[in-house]
Amino acid sequence: MTKARLLRLSVVLVSIFMILLIIVYWDNVGTAHFYLHTSFSRPHSPGITAGEDWEALPDVDEFLAKLLSSSLKQNSSTPRKTEQLLVQGSSKPLASNLEENVRGYDWSTHNDRNSLDQEQVQIERQRTLKEFCANSSFTFPTKERSFDDIPNYELNHLIVDDRHGIIYCYVPKVACTNWKRVMIVLSESLLDQGIPYRNPLDIPREHVHNTSTHLTFNKFWRRYGKFSRHLMKIKLKKYTKFLFVRDPFVRLISAFRSKFELENEEFYRRFAIPMLKLYSNHTNLPTSVSEAFGAGLKVSFSDFIQYLLDPRTEKMAPFNEHWRQVYRLCHPCQIDYDFIGKLETLDEDAAYLLQLLKVDRLLRFPPSYRNRTASSWEDNWFAKIPLAWRQQLYKLYEADFVLFGYPKPENLLKD
Repeated sequence: MTKARLLRLSVVLVSIFMILLIIVYWDNVGTAHFYLHTSFSRPHSPGITAGEDWEALPDVDEFLAKLLSSSLKQNSSTPRKTEQLLVQGSSKPLASNLEENVRGYDWSTHNDRNSLDQEQVQIERQRTLKEFCANSSFTFPTKERSFDDIPNYELNHLIVDDRHGIIYCYVPKVACTNWKRVMIVLSESLLDQGIPYRNPLDIPREHVHNTSTHLTFNKFWRRYGKFSRHLMKIKLKKYTKFLFVRDPFVRLISAFRSKFELENEEFYRRFAIPMLKLYSNHTNLPTSVSEAFGAGLKVSFSDFIQYLLDPRTEKMAPFNEHWRQVYRLCHPCQIDYDFIGKLETLDEDAAYLLQLLKVDRLLRFPPSYRNRTASSWEDNWFAKIPLAWRQQLYKLYEADFVLFGYPKPENLLKD
C-alpha cells in the first residue's frame, strides 16, 4: 500500500513538474507576458451563452490562470521602455500600395469626437447584440454552437496582444489595415532595423497583412498543444476584446471596388476569371489582370452579386474573408466582446477605445481614408441589380445587419 501511494504521489509530482516546464517554455516564447492591462471589464449578463460557462473554470484552467497571474505580478513590476509618449514619426504615410494611392488619406482634424455619449453607445450596441444572440426565434448558421465547437482555422481573425491584454477580431474592409498596424505597434511583433515600430503608418502594408506578423488564436494549437483551448478561454475572459463592423451592403461595395476595380492579380486569377466565364460568358480570357483591363474585361457588380448568391460558390470554398459575413469571422454569439466599433463612427470610436485601453499616450489611430465608400451610394450600386437578387442578398447577410444594429435597407428590398 505504501509503495502504491508513493507511486501515485510521484506521478502527481512529475505531472506538476511537467506543467511548470511548459509554463517556463511559454515564457520563453512570450506567452507568459500575460499583462492584463484591460482598462474596463464587464460582468457577463445572465442568459447569454457566450462566456457564461467560463465563470467556473476547470481545474487545469485555474492552475494555469494562477501561474500566469503570478507571472504577471512579477513582470508588471518592471517598467517597460515601450510605454512612453507617442512618437509622431512621419506626418504622412509613404503610399507604397496602389489601393492607398487611389484612396488617399484624410488628414483633416475632427473636432466632434466628444459629441457622442460613447459609453451609452457601447451599452446600446452590446445590448442589441446580446438580445439577438439570446433570441431563439432569430436563427442563422453556426449561432447555436459553443466556442469549443469552432474549428481552429475559423479563429484566424482573432489577433492577440499579450503585452496589453487585448484581442482584436479584424474584419476586412472595416479599417482593418490600420487596426492591424495599431496591434503591431502595441505588441511589438515587428521590428524595423531591430527597433519596434512606433508610428502605425510607418509599417508597410505588405507586412501588415503577412500572417506571420500576428499572433492569432488559430496558431495556439501548434504552440500550446492540448492546453490551447484552456489558454484561449482564459484570455477571452481576462483580455479586452474588440471588433469594428460596417453596413454589410456597403462593405460588399467596398470589397468589389478594391478587389475588382483595381488591378489585383491574385483576385483576377482566383475570382474574376471564373466570374467572367460563368456570368458574362467570356472565353479565352487573358491570363494577367493588366491585359484584361486593357481589353476592357472587368467583372461587373452584377457578376459579383451572382457569384455571392450562386449555391455552387460555397460548395467550392468558403467565402473569401473580404466578403465573408462578420458573424462567421468573429463569432459574436460565442465571444463576449467588450467594445463594438463601427466604421461609420470610426474617428470617435477609435479615439474612445484607445483611451479605454490606456494606450492613447503611446499612439494615435491613423487618419481615415477620404472618399470612403458611403451608405448613400447603395441606391446607385444596386439600381441595376434585380429585386429578387437584392432580397436574397439581404437574407445572406441578415445576421450582420441585425446583430450589429444596422437598419434593414427597405428601399432596396421593395419595388
